[in-house]
Amino acid sequence: MASNIITISSSLVLAVIVSLTVQIFYFSPIDPLPLELPPSSSTPGNQLQNITKLGEGALKDPEDVCVDNDGTLYAATRDGWIKRLPRNNENWENWKHIDSNTLLGIAASKDGGLFVCDVEKGLFKVTEDGFSLLLSQVNGSRLNFADDVIEASDGIVYFSVASTKFGLHNWYLDVLEARPNGQLLMYNPYTNEVDIVIDKLHFPNGVALSKDEDYLLVSETWKSRVLRYWLKGANKGKTDIFIENLPGGPDNINLAPDGSFWIALIRQTIEGLEFVHKYKVIKRMLATFPRLYKVINGATKKAMIVKVRTDGNIIKMFSDNNGKVMNFVTSALEFEDHVYLGSLNSNFVGKLPLHSD
Repeated sequence: MASNIITISSSLVLAVIVSLTVQIFYFSPIDPLPLELPPSSSTPGNQLQNITKLGEGALKDPEDVCVDNDGTLYAATRDGWIKRLPRNNENWENWKHIDSNTLLGIAASKDGGLFVCDVEKGLFKVTEDGFSLLLSQVNGSRLNFADDVIEASDGIVYFSVASTKFGLHNWYLDVLEARPNGQLLMYNPYTNEVDIVIDKLHFPNGVALSKDEDYLLVSETWKSRVLRYWLKGANKGKTDIFIENLPGGPDNINLAPDGSFWIALIRQTIEGLEFVHKYKVIKRMLATFPRLYKVINGATKKAMIVKVRTDGNIIKMFSDNNGKVMNFVTSALEFEDHVYLGSLNSNFVGKLPLHSD
């Protein structure tokens, strides 16, 4: 009897192992490559713990912020609102609403209003008259995962598609797969045409133009680097690395008044567990059992922003090293000697005075 029980138990264990192996290797939603993540770093002082919380309780996960020519601050929230804070005002206004929980990057338009990226619906223009959908398809395919956007002085609009394979609600599969599923696109509003500027990018996120608009920056979040695409000059049409080995995954990028750039950084993995991204079998297992990925996700454990000169060197670095006040910071915008911070894990916009650094 005992030997029969042992035989049955062994058979069950073997069946479970075989079942898990089949599940992990043959039904995995990803085809992963190894990914080398740089170690996270910290800064003394925890400067981002000294922020003022603007609109606390009134904004749900404001991923991006921007400011228009009148000094009005805008934030796109996870409950579909574009909220605004007029200059010298203390109260956020409910400006425009779209039935969506997938709003990401926003940018002020030079002729008024905003450009807004909706992960599921596409690229919008928002004015006092309401929302108008500019793009919902690209070359006959649905526009998926529009992430960040910027308008040039000639009216041409550049925007990133973070992933053509995965969506916002399973974005973690993109980092686990570690393949170049993203694109940088260009939209011409005069001809209504869309062109691919750079194809096969590793989760392209933030997009920014240089002060003279001679080049464009786009972040590759999973590669911990920012690429530069030349729009003018001898290198026109070429792409090179602007900065690499950042101490986190670069999210949104914003031009600073002095011509440098603010970059929000997210921690892809809890410190010390970066090694899991090197092994395909572990990545397949995490993709098959999403709850396991939540255990290693480090985005809500820390906040960090950096200011980078035009030569690609970091000149300022601010952080909340344990995510006590701010974490999962996705946007950093400088305006009138303050930096305004968006986050996918807060109910406010952070405001940090620069004179205190």
